[in-house]
Amino acid sequence: MKNSARPRKSSSKPFTVFFTGLLSGIIISGLVVFFAFPKLMFSVSESNYNFEQTAEILTEAVKENNWNLSHQYDLQQTMAKHSFEVKPVKVFSICKPDIAIRILGSDEDRHISSMMPCRVAIYEKANGKTYIARMNAGLFSILLGGNAKAVMGDAGTGSEHILKSVIKP
Repeated sequence: MKNSARPRKSSSKPFTVFFTGLLSGIIISGLVVFFAFPKLMFSVSESNYNFEQTAEILTEAVKENNWNLSHQYDLQQTMAKHSFEVKPVKVFSICKPDIAIRILGSDEDRHISSMMPCRVAIYEKANGKTYIARMNAGLFSILLGGNAKAVMGDAGTGSEHILKSVIKP
């Protein structure tokens, strides 16, 4: 008995469609990350108060919430020492020791100390309004995973609670 079946041609069309779809998805995802992610990494809010009032209220809110203001940088003053004139800018380094120890006490997570303590910037724009900027700790924590994710999430939630006293809803 003679086999009269013809050899089947292998179709590369499904592979081409799959590969094209995969490549398109990777490119689109890359573009979204490249253009959108940097803007999402920081949160900026307008203050209800002028620059000096915002700095005073924030200082008090840090204390009232049992956080520490470990340092305050007056960048306007620093730049003036180098003969540059900029609008008012202060950066507050705030810390909650019972949150920080969860990173600092872990050999696996201690490298994250390069991002500690939490930083909050208060600055004035040319429009005369005061703004508060900070890292989006909640979004950033998603990238870290594990213990670091939980700690960054808690730090972000705590610092946002402190900022409620000055930011516009």
